[in-house]
Amino acid sequence: MTSAQSTGTTINRGLYALYTGLLALLGIAWILQLSRLVGLTLVDDEVLPPCLGLAIAAALLKHPYRRAAGPIEWLLGLVALGAWCWPSLHYDAWLTTLADRTPDKWLPGAVALALLLEAMRKSCGTAITVLVGIALLYGLFGQHLGGALTAARQEPSALVLYLYADSEGVPGFIIRVVITLVLAFILLGKLLDDSGATRFFTDLALKLVAHRRGGPAKVAILASGAFGMISGSTVGNIMSTGIVTIPLMKRSGFPAPYAGAIEAVASNGGQIAPPVMGATAFLIAEYLQIDYLSVAAAAAIPAVLYYFVVFVQVDRIAARLGLTGTTTDLPSAWRIVAANWVFVLPLGLLLYLLLIRNWDPAVAALATAALLLVFITVQHRALPAPRRCWELLTGSGENLLPIVLIGGGAGIVIGVLNSSGLGFQLTLALAELGRDSGLFVMLCLAALIAVILGMGMPTTAVYLVLSVVLAPALADFGVPPLASHLFLFYFGVLSMITPPVAVATFVAAGLAEAGFWRTSLIAMQLSIVAYLVPFLWIYNPALILEGSPMEILLAFATTTGGGFLLARALPLLPIRPITALALAGAGIALGGATVWFG
Repeated sequence: MTSAQSTGTTINRGLYALYTGLLALLGIAWILQLSRLVGLTLVDDEVLPPCLGLAIAAALLKHPYRRAAGPIEWLLGLVALGAWCWPSLHYDAWLTTLADRTPDKWLPGAVALALLLEAMRKSCGTAITVLVGIALLYGLFGQHLGGALTAARQEPSALVLYLYADSEGVPGFIIRVVITLVLAFILLGKLLDDSGATRFFTDLALKLVAHRRGGPAKVAILASGAFGMISGSTVGNIMSTGIVTIPLMKRSGFPAPYAGAIEAVASNGGQIAPPVMGATAFLIAEYLQIDYLSVAAAAAIPAVLYYFVVFVQVDRIAARLGLTGTTTDLPSAWRIVAANWVFVLPLGLLLYLLLIRNWDPAVAALATAALLLVFITVQHRALPAPRRCWELLTGSGENLLPIVLIGGGAGIVIGVLNSSGLGFQLTLALAELGRDSGLFVMLCLAALIAVILGMGMPTTAVYLVLSVVLAPALADFGVPPLASHLFLFYFGVLSMITPPVAVATFVAAGLAEAGFWRTSLIAMQLSIVAYLVPFLWIYNPALILEGSPMEILLAFATTTGGGFLLARALPLLPIRPITALALAGAGIALGGATVWFG
């Protein structure tokens, strides 16, 4: 490496760490309202745009045009920072003059939006960027289309300013939720992962179930499910727990595709499991303006069904393969918990603050992270090194990058939907489809769109996009708001294991050294209940606790029985297909009994 290359690499690392660290610091300061301590009164519109600028600048460095970032990426990053800080610096002046669309307002806005799209393309892929770009082009030129798709006429400068500087555009609700709520849980998950919580969950699961039939696979279900509901990232969870559980499963006799699929399904299930649900429970509560506990409670029965069916299938697969458990030299479960109290108490505090004290979720997550940091300091009897704390911030900021960028893209889509009238037209079209073809066809289409839109996107970003694009149409058809949002969320999460993208199974298959398609098909089989149950709660909301105690109990009993029959049926398909199909049919009939005969 030449001296110039070495200097460039040093600059790149320094700038990238600066951008990601500042992004996390700015978000934490905003969550805690630290500006008030120095006498500053700020609003979202002044804080959120600089966060976008930092995310774009960091993304351009992370994904350079050539092998390594250079002057082009440095310059574009500074331009992005300047363009997105511009409305914050002029917030007071623009409050009353924004209607005067002078070039000093809309030109920086055009540059800022263009760089946002470019950063999205580099970080999040072409597909989602094309979708956002089409929405933007529709907002600019949709008035020239004919028929029902004709957009409301608006000047390009007006649309640019609306998206750039209005709270209904890019720096709006979605970015506010990402910079506050999502960041707080990413920081907590990062701290848990870096401090060894993954090993604690894995050791505890090993002690509890490793000795049973197919024990290592059941370890993966328990450990990955427990850690996944906190981490907020299916892929991150696979990389944390999968490096332990996948080799264990393979050594115990599970074929490589099964080992990868079980880990992918267990990790993905953490996103739909209360209490944290990868932070999405708080997003749903925020969007619907209901309390968090209602969302977590509604998701409880479906999550139990999901892991129950996965667990039974794994047990039957292990029985078919003639596998046994494995022995460990670990101490008792109580000793494992006692030795790792540093992880148990902070999580207990999180639940206490959320469920009993009703704290703001972001503040509760930061308080939990602070307590965990204190406990780790006490345990090691030394203050964490400043460099280690800075790495925690930069790592959290890095994990937040794609979500911020997709949140910005979703802001463009929302702005265009609102300003052009397209949102009303889409809602009307889906409602007409529902009236003409029935609710079931409409739900199938919504599920398909959710899976397609969710491909390759982080869980929280999936929900944010789907809640904007599809939820209003389902609500207008009479589907209860919470039921429709959970429905879309489930299918967005399922995009992580559904081909052709299936990011979660791709990563797990790589760790297991297995074929992608074989692993994906097994993962879909194991997750069968997640593809079916959302339809059931649309027709019978008792599954999400909207009904009388007797209705809820009956719905739980029938779906559990149906899930058990399905779980017994699917592993039999390769060897006894007739029996498997009969059991599967009985399972579907029993699981949907409250719908067929309700």
